Amino acid sequence: MKLIVGLGNPGREYEDTRHNIGFRYLDLFSKYINETNFHEKFNGLYIKTKYQSEDLILLKPMSYMNLSGEVILKFVNYFKIKPQDILVIHDDLDMPVAKIKLKENGSSGGHNGIKNIILNLNTEEFKRLKIGINKDSSIVTKDYVLGKFNCEEKEKLDAINAKVISILVDYFKLPFNDLMSKYNRR
Repeated sequence: MKLIVGLGNPGREYEDTRHNIGFRYLDLFSKYINETNFHEKFNGLYIKTKYQSEDLILLKPMSYMNLSGEVILKFVNYFKIKPQDILVIHDDLDMPVAKIKLKENGSSGGHNGIKNIILNLNTEEFKRLKIGINKDSSIVTKDYVLGKFNCEEKEKLDAINAKVISILVDYFKLPFNDLMSKYNRR
């Protein structure tokens, strides 16, 4: 079973903010596979389905970003999911807006949602799909990540929609190293 997690914060005030990019692309993928009926469980919104003949769960933790790992751990334990079968979609301050990078494992890179996942799963061995949101050092980081994208940034993000879908489709077809080789080009 594969678990694809989109990170974000619940509530209308956080819709379309930089920190909610994981929700954005998980929703996009759920529409692509024609599975949009999310259910509630363990403080998360999820869809359990089959895709490419594999069991799949799409998950949006509703616990706020910094506690995402607590929700993910409950799903991992309940559905018996291995950390290596988890792909987390999240924002990255250290990359330009709309730049994409796949990562097989490793540290949190300062991302509090990822830190909490590592803490709760007690491992760094889960996959990530990082989407750049850029960094504006003139704005306090918390205010920046909770801010909304401007028109130019939205256009850049819309321009990568097809690529993100392609990555998620290929995630079911290719070994992760091949997936990284295909999409992590500069």
